[in-house]
Amino acid sequence: QVQLVESGGGLVQAGGSLRLSCAASGHIVSRDAMGWFRQAPGKEREFVAAISWSGGVTNYADSVKGRFTISRDNAKNTVALQMNSLKPEDTAVYYCAIRTMTASWITPRSRYEYEYWGQGTQVTVSS
Repeated sequence: QVQLVESGGGLVQAGGSLRLSCAASGHIVSRDAMGWFRQAPGKEREFVAAISWSGGVTNYADSVKGRFTISRDNAKNTVALQMNSLKPEDTAVYYCAIRTMTASWITPRSRYEYEYWGQGTQVTVSS
């Protein structure tokens, strides 16, 4: 049973930083692409960032490029999202996800390409 558990969400003022973490259990993610998505109230779930299983390729939504950094630690079975210069429009529930057994350079942007999802963690940015 694959489980993904996100942590690190919270309330922060605009311009502040948060670091989200996602821990996987029941599965070794060392050959999986991992991604972060977010969903604001009344909106579709949208892509934020993805990282290849090798860690050598990353992919970001234009809205977060230069502010967010995705990283992974295969030894710990985790993926992280460092979020800096946060804006009120970053407010959403953030989800991590994995796509299993991918090529080493794959960083999917579509939510339909991911097989397993966490329950999400709330990020609220006040103005």
